[in-house]
Amino acid sequence: MHEIEERKGWIGLLAKAPADRLAALWETAAERPGFTHLRAPEVGGAMVRGRMGGTGAPFNLGEMTVTRCSVRLDSGEVGHGYVQGRDKAKAETAALIDALMQTRAAGAIRDAILTPLKAEMTKAKADRAEKAAATKVDFFTMVRGED
Repeated sequence: MHEIEERKGWIGLLAKAPADRLAALWETAAERPGFTHLRAPEVGGAMVRGRMGGTGAPFNLGEMTVTRCSVRLDSGEVGHGYVQGRDKAKAETAALIDALMQTRAAGAIRDAILTPLKAEMTKAKADRAEKAAATKVDFFTMVRGED
């Protein structure tokens, strides 16, 4: 079960990563493995669901564009990539990284691609939160002596 959660983590990280940064890390980090497409990169739609207040009954919010790709390495491992938008190259790269994370190269891929991406994305999130916190207004009520 732990392996499934770990895989969800890196697939989610790859999906959310900036395409240009993922491509740059991929170029410098790994040899290109031999592979075949099980599903060539293709663009489609996915229904996005929401919940009122985060806990209410689910409702269909709308559709978003998604690109997916599935590959099989020559060594047999299968990888999947799903990304928001129409970036076929990013979906293929994500699928290849997912497949490589199931091989002996997983440690090297984690160190060269996943760890830097996670650190950069965590820092960007913290920077956004800090910027938002700087604009926070605290409203308070002063007690007047009339009561």
